[in-house]
Amino acid sequence: MSAAKISMKQGRKVALLFSIGVTLTVCIQTLIALLFARYLEMHDEIVDMLQKVALGIFICITFYFFFIAKDTRREVRKGMNHSKTNRFFYGMLLAALNLLPLPYWVYLSVTFSAFGWFSFDQLGIWAAVLASGLGTFVMLAIYIQFFRKKQEDNMFKVNMNYVIGLITAAISVVTLVKIINNM
Repeated sequence: MSAAKISMKQGRKVALLFSIGVTLTVCIQTLIALLFARYLEMHDEIVDMLQKVALGIFICITFYFFFIAKDTRREVRKGMNHSKTNRFFYGMLLAALNLLPLPYWVYLSVTFSAFGWFSFDQLGIWAAVLASGLGTFVMLAIYIQFFRKKQEDNMFKVNMNYVIGLITAAISVVTLVKIINNM
């Protein structure tokens, strides 16, 4: 949605520059995740330790979104000037802060590899990186092209931090149950 907002406020060219920055970061994250997944596939003992570390991380994230994060329903100040030349780096930064592609690609590649649908050879890894980048860029370009501002409906405004907190809390509970069952 950031690409669509930038497109509306600063123009499509600036939004496409932002999208290129996001795409580059997503490609790098996908490559790192696939290389890590290849390593994990060969070392099962590390997976047990990572589950415990992930539990701690998800509990911390849950705590953050419930008690520390600001209310997302607040009004954003108008009239702030943003540099149009730095949107590429802003896209890279925003995508780098989103760490969800890392566990997503690790899980997906290991699962697909178990079914024989993916292999960790050079061609398979680079094909996945390219597909991830192209998919990201195309979706952002579609948002930029077709997004139209809609009327705000205050009745359904929800603090998204609570939604994210609930999701991470559920993941924490599931991970804790898995760890306890493996003991």
